[in-house]
Amino acid sequence: MSDNLSTKYNPQEVEAGRYQKWLDEDLFKPSGDKKAKPYSIVIPPPNVTGKLHLGHAWDTTLQDMIIRQKRMQGFDTLWLPGMDHAGIATQAKVEEKLREQGISRYDLGREKFVENVWDWKEEYADHIRQQWAKMGLSLDYSRERFTLDDGLSEAVRKVFVTLYEKDLIYRGEYIINWDPQARTALSDIEVIHKDIEGAFYHMTYPLSDGTGELEIATTRPETMLGDTAVAVHPDDERYQEYIGKTVTLPLVNKEIPIIADEYVDREFGTGVVKITPAHDPNDFEVGNRHNLPRINVMNDDGTMNELAGKYAEMDRFEARKLIVSDLKEMGRLVKVEKMNHNVGHSERTGVVVEPRLSTQWFVKMAPLAKEAIENQATDDAVDFYPPRFNQTFLRWMDNVHDWVISRQLWWGHQIPAWYHKETGEMYVGMQAPVDSENWVQDPDVLDTWFSSALWPFSTMGWPDTNSEDYKRYFPTNTLVTGYDIIFFWVSRMIFQSLEFTGERPFNNVLIHGLIRDEQGRKMSKSLGNGIDPMDVIDKYGADALRWFLSNGSAPGQDVRFSYEKMDAAWNFINKIWNASRFVLMNVEGMTARDIQLEGEKTVADRWILTRLNETVEKVTDLFDRFEFGEAGRQLYNFIWDDFCDWYIEMSKEVLYGEDEGSKQMNKSILVYTLDQILRLLHPIMPFVTEEIWSKLPHEGQSLVTAAYPVVHEEFNDAAAVKGMEFLIELIRAVRNIRSEVNTPLSKPVTLLIHTTDKEIDEFLVANKNYIERFCNPEELVISGEIEAPELAMSAVLTGAKIYLPLAGLINIDEELQRLEKELAKWNSEVKRVQGKLANERFVANAPEAVVAEEREKEADYLDKQKAVAERIEQLRTIK
Repeated sequence: MSDNLSTKYNPQEVEAGRYQKWLDEDLFKPSGDKKAKPYSIVIPPPNVTGKLHLGHAWDTTLQDMIIRQKRMQGFDTLWLPGMDHAGIATQAKVEEKLREQGISRYDLGREKFVENVWDWKEEYADHIRQQWAKMGLSLDYSRERFTLDDGLSEAVRKVFVTLYEKDLIYRGEYIINWDPQARTALSDIEVIHKDIEGAFYHMTYPLSDGTGELEIATTRPETMLGDTAVAVHPDDERYQEYIGKTVTLPLVNKEIPIIADEYVDREFGTGVVKITPAHDPNDFEVGNRHNLPRINVMNDDGTMNELAGKYAEMDRFEARKLIVSDLKEMGRLVKVEKMNHNVGHSERTGVVVEPRLSTQWFVKMAPLAKEAIENQATDDAVDFYPPRFNQTFLRWMDNVHDWVISRQLWWGHQIPAWYHKETGEMYVGMQAPVDSENWVQDPDVLDTWFSSALWPFSTMGWPDTNSEDYKRYFPTNTLVTGYDIIFFWVSRMIFQSLEFTGERPFNNVLIHGLIRDEQGRKMSKSLGNGIDPMDVIDKYGADALRWFLSNGSAPGQDVRFSYEKMDAAWNFINKIWNASRFVLMNVEGMTARDIQLEGEKTVADRWILTRLNETVEKVTDLFDRFEFGEAGRQLYNFIWDDFCDWYIEMSKEVLYGEDEGSKQMNKSILVYTLDQILRLLHPIMPFVTEEIWSKLPHEGQSLVTAAYPVVHEEFNDAAAVKGMEFLIELIRAVRNIRSEVNTPLSKPVTLLIHTTDKEIDEFLVANKNYIERFCNPEELVISGEIEAPELAMSAVLTGAKIYLPLAGLINIDEELQRLEKELAKWNSEVKRVQGKLANERFVANAPEAVVAEEREKEADYLDKQKAVAERIEQLRTIK
């Protein structure tokens, strides 16, 4: 055994160099034991766009806890790391950096620009690895993957070509969400809707025959330049005579038809709507039904194009102002009605999204969604924790639209489609055509989520289904992720995996919430309330942050970060550190062979081993159900209350005594219990547990690969638990009474214990040394024959009454008030339990053991109610 712990817990000292030592010893790689059951997790790959945030810290802490526990339980574990190229996000960051240098991507050209992005990727990937190390994540770096590496790129091409050949990928002209800053298409879930101030612009279109005019309203007047019809409802009596006529489009001076279509809401506005098939998804469908032309009046950067006439080259919002002004001057502007409305914004750049006609690549979602939905009704369903998120998944899959997968970017997987330079013929394949000089590849890249949807199996070597990792570790066991990307990522992994491997990608999905600030607000740059997890680690250590994150909330719930909670986490570790120092100082020179648990034990020894068993059983079960918050509560209560506050204190009675046999047993149990505590805690706080464990007498290389605790039935002792619970209740009652009359523990007092149960009487007599140590009685009497003193403070326990004669210190009126409150408590408990037992449905349906337990409570509460009432009557008589 090496030197004892330093006098003060210092996380920086404890954590320094430890991670590298684990890596040097290859402790995070799979065991290679083919007899062991495999357990695998793939990390949700962070984007190579910057630093990891607290959400990443939470997400990866939970994964590390799972994989560390499974590794200790003897599973052949793989936790595979990797990163996502994050097309739009990364390209936007690099373009922003170039803009600061006065350069655009077009100045560099595609090839040179992509080289710049690769440089960025290498720099930020290294940052991320450093942060993973600081968090203590037990990742197998030998298997690290990147969504643009060669293996994953092959998987992406394979999936694209296969879906295309199955007619599940197609190319078409549709209205899509367009980001004018990034100049790319967006899928529906990459659009964030925000309420902003806008307006309804009411204007009139004159009938071409000069007989009148129709009033319409729009929130986007600039799109009127692309109008190709106005529409009314076919059953709207107000406009029957106008159907088939034409109006003259103001500003453009072009005749467009008046059509009838059921899309029009007769009750909304005037019942007349403008139809702009190239700039609105609903108008696009109306245009298809009526064979209307599609006129796109905008460039891809949000400026007006040559079809916008005098407004060409103007920004869309500047053009809006001028168009409204021109309509007013013409006498065609009726009114401007201010209103708040819900407008789509790009998730990545923040600009207002423009619905825009564009030729894009799409995935046909209906058959893929159907397969995913049907699978959730089978034994091979993906299990969501909490289960309510299964409904979230199913609802989204049930209402999913075709997925636009092409992006007008340079960073990403370029679409494996080529067009012949002369004939325009299209070719889709894994490789470029043989006569590639006659073909040009589609310049678009695939949506980032297209490649990350393949992550659980592409990282394992697929499409090579003979890959050793694919055969052993796929499907993976558990995915840990936030509820905000169920749609983006979880759903896509499920349907792609079912389609290409015939299996679910993971057995379980553990969904956690978001980390919010102390006021419950989402952390954001605009609010300035973001917290860098690395700063938290610098102050409190990784273990304290991990403890806070593991105990923050139940699955699926948000958690509020606060420095007060971080202080509490640090204090808990410090408590463990100090308790460990006490143990180590008292077992100096002891070796693993000296730890003997067979032989005579005190009631405290038998109790702590039983409580350890109970804790192991509960924590293991709670981990299996991903109830980490409750697991943490069980660990905290056992370590702080049972081990530190009671067992260690009771150990001093033996350690400072003369019985060498009892001392040796006590030391063995101290070491053994601390060893088991450290193993239980290791998945949550790996650094400090490894540091302490390295000082204990043990066999084994590292706590990382040490065996996880299991229940030892031979240690269970119900009588010891019952006895200790009584003893603790008694000691607390005496201390409470002393506190109430300001009598310090250092001052000896007379303690009378009137026993009403022979078993308790014998137990107390046998263990009176503990009562003497913790209650400091000047005189201790334990008997069934004690008469209640007149002037004494009292407490009623199950099977005994305690009296502390405190003549001169007791105030009878105050003691009566205290007893009246206690009587009220027991009256309430009696009423509650009797009400429960009077409920025929409860008695008939509840398990027999539960009903029996309630009957025992009733008897106990009635005894206490009676004893307190008698004591009140006695004091009133004295008074």
